[in-house]
Amino acid sequence: MIVVVKIGTSSVTLPDGGVSDEAVARLCEQVAELRHLGHRAVVVTSGAVTAGVAALAPGRARPGDPVTLQALASIGQHRLMRVYDDAFAAHGMLAGQVLLAPLDFGERGRYLHARDTLRRLLDLGVVPVVNENDAIADDEIRFGDNDRLAALVAHLLGADLMVLLTDLAGLFSADPRVDAGATLIEEVREIDHDLEKAAGGSLNEAARGGMASKLAAAKMAAWSGVRTVVAAADRPSVLVDAVTSEHGGVGTVFLPHDRRLSARKLWIAFALRPRGTVVVDAGARSAILERSTSLLAAGVTAVDGSFGPDDAVEIVGPDGTVFAKGISSLGSDRSLEWIGRRTSELPEGLPDEVVHRDDLVVLEDNSTRR
Repeated sequence: MIVVVKIGTSSVTLPDGGVSDEAVARLCEQVAELRHLGHRAVVVTSGAVTAGVAALAPGRARPGDPVTLQALASIGQHRLMRVYDDAFAAHGMLAGQVLLAPLDFGERGRYLHARDTLRRLLDLGVVPVVNENDAIADDEIRFGDNDRLAALVAHLLGADLMVLLTDLAGLFSADPRVDAGATLIEEVREIDHDLEKAAGGSLNEAARGGMASKLAAAKMAAWSGVRTVVAAADRPSVLVDAVTSEHGGVGTVFLPHDRRLSARKLWIAFALRPRGTVVVDAGARSAILERSTSLLAAGVTAVDGSFGPDDAVEIVGPDGTVFAKGISSLGSDRSLEWIGRRTSELPEGLPDEVVHRDDLVVLEDNSTRR
């Protein structure tokens, strides 16, 4: 079994921001247990920026400007890896650093290179330790958090299980840190809007994720056929239990969905930030949902936001509900030239499709379309 394990900033760092040797050692010991049982693991880790802050300016608040954050990631990343190296060495194991960016999943050639590298590391008996390439990441095209990165890695490798380790025991009906009546949800078969609303956000300023991002990652994994477990990082034997417990007993289990998406469409659906909204009529909505067609200009009734060609847009039906997402072939700056027009009426040089079917993802769970 291939297991992708993601651990967040709050679970691998100390209160002062430094990397916790104890927390990393505990994680690596459990990965060694998985190896002993015949499983292979990939670790997706956060914590580089926070470790950089602790090294350069201990006790100071985390800065907000992107360039400084990238520099801090560069400082903290090798410190983070040094702790992983030492922790795995204690079990006679090697770690291999892999830094990934969103385009590694969006472009076929880079996708295959990333997959081959990770597979070869596993074949060599090395534990890949993955993080986003924060030091050079463009803030406009980043994953946003390592939960989504973990889900894309799980898809990339055809993993059997993704485990998201956090500071909570799993997904609760409400935030247990502010609601004493919150109860643990042990199994999720379908991720709906009510569940997403219950997930809320992150209360940890050092973390970019939170339960909402874990829910999004679990949805990505479910649409890749991967079972997901969200559980507490400090739970004893959490990884072994997650592997051996099919239903409940270890945090929250998210069951795989019947639907399958390609890595590119997962990237479009979850990793790209939408730059605008395209409103369509009932006919266009039906054509997309029922016949998996491209979105043509004739079916568009309005646009909102400022976006250019190759930007991600949300597609909204007449009722105002977002039902799809895609990469636009046309920019909003020329929308008056193409909204509602038939293909034969479009100005010369404009693409026929607003969003081509290969760049379009239906977001409704009850759809069987791709």
